[in-house]
Amino acid sequence: MQVELLDRQRWRTRLELANAIFEYLEIFHNRQRRHSALGWLTPLELETRQPITVA
Repeated sequence: MQVELLDRQRWRTRLELANAIFEYLEIFHNRQRRHSALGWLTPLELETRQPITVA
């Protein structure tokens, strides 16, 4: 995150920085990054491969 987000620009306010960090984590890190626990798939790839079951 330091290299990919924080070092790329200066932030005017703490709120602007907090919003950027939240967006980075929520959009990129949690959704697009491949996870070893998911067999090196992104969460979206895993969801599209597995059928949804209703209990």
